[in-house]
Amino acid sequence: MGMKSNSITTSQSCNNLKDKEKNSTTKTRVILHVYDLTPLNSYFYWFGFGIYHSGIEVHGKEYGFGAHDFPASGVFEVEPRKCPGFVYRCSVNLGHANMHPSEFRIFIENMASDYHGDTYHLISKNCNHFTDDISCRLTGKRIPGWVNRLAKLGSICRCLLPETLQASTVKQLPEYHSEDEVADSLPTDTPNISTNNSDDGQERRLLSPKAGTDDVSFIKESPSKK
Repeated sequence: MGMKSNSITTSQSCNNLKDKEKNSTTKTRVILHVYDLTPLNSYFYWFGFGIYHSGIEVHGKEYGFGAHDFPASGVFEVEPRKCPGFVYRCSVNLGHANMHPSEFRIFIENMASDYHGDTYHLISKNCNHFTDDISCRLTGKRIPGWVNRLAKLGSICRCLLPETLQASTVKQLPEYHSEDEVADSLPTDTPNISTNNSDDGQERRLLSPKAGTDDVSFIKESPSKK
């Protein structure tokens, strides 16, 4: 009887250990990293708003959303708290997600299908909308309201931004696409019109990284959603 009891106890201990090991590889902290886009944030911050970029860290990598001119993923991956082109301000712990790294990779590729670089817009679909969407899906929580409050003010946003900031954008083609692949995906009856000087172009590009390609790796979108 005693040996059988010990055997059951040992088996239960092994199962508990396996469960703990499994949880340690699937459970991950979800962290919001917030960056300043202008020195004026030192003043704006105390009034509950500012001009911010945000990225979201999951499984040790930070993910953000930026603009480019192509109908392809605008979701990119960088080292946490080191998004090039921005000045790091603070981090906010949003909670935990129980998702294996391989499962998260599928998740973020599916997200990339919904966030193309040419759909970026300051008011309706910026980097902070992206991190808020991810946070809601992974933790059920919204990002702090002050991070994206200025975008919600709509038409007055451009009045508060320096001209140099309005012109910033991710200019490079996502590295996993060739020029031919992107050209094939564009409508043949749509002229190639530059929007750099238009109001809509400025709004669409407003909160995009102004960095090169060295430290930014774009996420390839899920083929099943193309």
